[in-house]
Amino acid sequence: MTGAWKDRYDYDLPFMLKFENVAWYQDGIVKILDRRIYPVRTEFVECTHYREVAKAIKDMVTQSEGPYVAAAMGMVLAVYEAKEKSQDEIWKHACQAAYDLSHARPTTSAQMTGIVNRGLKVIEEALKSGRSSDALVDAVMKFAFDYINTNYQRYTKIGRSMAERIPETGTILTHCFPGTVVGTMLRACKEMHKDIKVFCAETRPYFQGSRLTASVAFDMGFDVTVISDNMPAYTLKSQDIDVFISASDVITQDGHVINKVGTFQIALAANHFGIPYYVTGTPDPIHKDISHIVIEQRDPELVTESMGMKLTKEGVKGYYP
Repeated sequence: MTGAWKDRYDYDLPFMLKFENVAWYQDGIVKILDRRIYPVRTEFVECTHYREVAKAIKDMVTQSEGPYVAAAMGMVLAVYEAKEKSQDEIWKHACQAAYDLSHARPTTSAQMTGIVNRGLKVIEEALKSGRSSDALVDAVMKFAFDYINTNYQRYTKIGRSMAERIPETGTILTHCFPGTVVGTMLRACKEMHKDIKVFCAETRPYFQGSRLTASVAFDMGFDVTVISDNMPAYTLKSQDIDVFISASDVITQDGHVINKVGTFQIALAANHFGIPYYVTGTPDPIHKDISHIVIEQRDPELVTESMGMKLTKEGVKGYYP
């Protein structure tokens, strides 16, 4: 099936940003690259029910743009599960899947809802036109592919815009995993023949910066250095950082940027040293102001361990917003 898709915008991007290695539906299975352990191990979580996709999103098997892609592919799987049932049953199953997938993580539920609702619209129109079984699944798969490809096309423009703000031999600091934006930005830097250096804050407790962002930059041939999460302020000053960049989980209509915890303190330090901070994203019409944002509280035990190894004595508590 992959050979049918042309004009893909994941060209010249590294392994983990290729469509099939983010989240991909094929033959009744959604495969999701397990970013919790990549690049130490390259493993895929295989989901045979849409609820397994929702659990993978909740458990942070994938992050950054990954959950949104997984939700779109999860809608394909949901239709596959019900494809031989009546139209009413297919619609009911798809609606439940849309809700479960979009509410897997509270911080991003508004954006997720928009994605799955577009999938529901495709399903509704396909059912009205009499499509059933494999033709219905193909219609939803086309929606999912078009979603990810259109996003990458948009990220290509954003990445080039970001690259234009980096000096020819500049040094940048990133936080967490900006996802496809960092890939398209670095791709544009290569096309512009810019010789840049990348510093990545490790981003505990899942280490997205050291495992994911650093892997993408390294695989694309850039000079990459990882720092721990308590080093950004000193690094900004001592390593002549030109630009601090990050993605965003949400941007409110009144201008608040919500991103991985820790972004705030780096932004403050960058402001102190007069270093520009560029964030990618667009204001979300659903979130009028900061009061509409729910900050997710994740398992505190993850802070008391590192890559599965316990760091603290039993009884010592963790805090993980």
